[in-house]
Amino acid sequence: LQLVESGGGLVQPGGSLRLSCAVSGFTFDDHAIGWFRQAPGNDREGVSCIRSSDGRIFTADSVKGRFTISRDNAKNMAYLQMDFLKPEDTAVYYCVADCLLADPDLMSWGQGTQVTVSS
Repeated sequence: LQLVESGGGLVQPGGSLRLSCAVSGFTFDDHAIGWFRQAPGNDREGVSCIRSSDGRIFTADSVKGRFTISRDNAKNMAYLQMDFLKPEDTAVYYCVADCLLADPDLMSWGQGTQVTVSS
């Protein structure tokens, strides 16, 4: 199982970024896919997760209305569109498989991509 994130970088407050996650090594359609983030000194935080069976989306209140998760089952890809970014969104963002499990340590994680929001 391999998850590879891309699309991170430096952006000004109010700007946008789109993260991508390429998934291989398992049946993509069978798994919920999502995003976590971790800022220095903070715990991991679930950002958003999209269920495979019905496409239901779960999103953290801190990013609701600004971040949009999507998936393309034909391409084994997941995306996180991030708009109206704030400095507090600065973190390493991780693509995660099976993001609806209760224990994050049981999920499968990518290597992460850095997002920095700063003027």
